[in-house]
Amino acid sequence: MASSCGCWVRDFLCSSIGRKTVMAATGLALFGFIVGHLAGNLQAFIPDHGATMKQYADMLHSKPALLWGARIGLLVLLLVHVVTAVSLAIANRAARPVPYQAKAWREASYASRTMMVSGPLILFYVVYHLLHFTTGHAHPDFQAGDPYRNLVIGFSNPLVAIVYIAAMAMLTAHLAHGLWSVAQTLGINHPKYTATLRRLSVLIALLIGAGYISVPVAVLARILK
Repeated sequence: MASSCGCWVRDFLCSSIGRKTVMAATGLALFGFIVGHLAGNLQAFIPDHGATMKQYADMLHSKPALLWGARIGLLVLLLVHVVTAVSLAIANRAARPVPYQAKAWREASYASRTMMVSGPLILFYVVYHLLHFTTGHAHPDFQAGDPYRNLVIGFSNPLVAIVYIAAMAMLTAHLAHGLWSVAQTLGINHPKYTATLRRLSVLIALLIGAGYISVPVAVLARILK
């Protein structure tokens, strides 16, 4: 019984619908983190010289085992999401005839065409981001327990800010296509609502991207200092 169950699970995960389900599930989990992390970042705009941000960080760091467990879990989710996306894209490309591939390429959005590239790049940037703002190994003047100061000093370097903005622009494009793909995987796909769902996916992605990008822009503009 256990063997047959294991075979069913393996067959499901190796199938196209199985991999799409894994992508949707991991994508939704990562989306939840992205929204929560943005809420934490936007605390930088509260005019209390980073006191609220520090209080929030202290609360998170009061349970280090739970915090690092969550971080590792998120990295695993991201890795599974990226690997599944790449394997699915390769399988789909191999299964389609060349004329169909050419037609699909012309009709696909820019975001969907670059998903296989943007996913791994975002993964690499997340690792750098952790080394920069979490562990401090890539930060020139990191001070543990003072996230607002680390944020301002980090983004005061135009190169760091530009790389971050580019990564968030890539994330925005990824989300615009990803949210729409999740809706399709969940069966929320009807001609009556297709255009609205596409626009809503793009709108949500743009709002999230603008929220993230607003922080380094505010630092460079000396609004946050």
